[in-house]
Amino acid sequence: MFVGRTGLGLVCALLLGGATAGMAVASADEMKFPLRAQYETVGVKPISTADLLAHFKNYTIIDARSEYEYQTLHIEGAESVPLSSPGFDQSVKALAEKTKKPLVFYCNGTTCEKSYKAAVRAMQSGVKQVLVYDAGIFHWAEANPGKTDLLGKKMQSASQLISKADFAAHLLSPRDFYERVMGDPNAIVLDIRDAGQRAGVSLFQMRDVHVPLDNARLTDWVDRAKRENRAMFFIDATGHQVQWLQYYLKEQGLHDYWFMKGGAKAFYDTL
Repeated sequence: MFVGRTGLGLVCALLLGGATAGMAVASADEMKFPLRAQYETVGVKPISTADLLAHFKNYTIIDARSEYEYQTLHIEGAESVPLSSPGFDQSVKALAEKTKKPLVFYCNGTTCEKSYKAAVRAMQSGVKQVLVYDAGIFHWAEANPGKTDLLGKKMQSASQLISKADFAAHLLSPRDFYERVMGDPNAIVLDIRDAGQRAGVSLFQMRDVHVPLDNARLTDWVDRAKRENRAMFFIDATGHQVQWLQYYLKEQGLHDYWFMKGGAKAFYDTL
């Protein structure tokens, strides 16, 4: 069973993204693509937002991010094939053969490399028609909310994206995070890193509970926090996973929740 089927959706293991969730998206003319030239030299061709929208049904759109990110926010009708999945090559080849349409890969934004790498992998696997939508999901969602799914529902407005300011309002430095946790005996502290990232180490003297994002207990803990009016504190690996989790927390009506800026890596860096 996945966490939050009626809210967050099919929450699965999260790969670290690297984009700021909900950050305001620049206009097409203002956008810069720092990775484009590097990948164009190996044959990766980009497609613009306007062209993708105009010929939307003529492409098979593939989300190369984690399943968790996909279930939180994705282009309408996109297929989820995480770049890290063991059967990635076989899956994209099968989609190309099944749909007979060019494949368009995307990820989080102009500095996200997953879509480029996915396109290269697809071409190396023998797929002939491959494009990359390197503007990314947030630019698409802001430009085309009616063709974007958020938490399993069609977006009504780009205002549903979490702003940079809203995310920052729930960030605490590692020191402040630690002091607030240790000063609040009723605080619920959840370590949402996967088992490999956590490596069995508790950061808060066994007060933090290990609840990966693919674990159904996350919903139970959120319900408990609301029921008992307790603050929630979340630790991830580098500060990127929590950006996606915030959509679920907001949908659940949670207000007293906090993230460690930079995640566990920043915590260790301060020691």
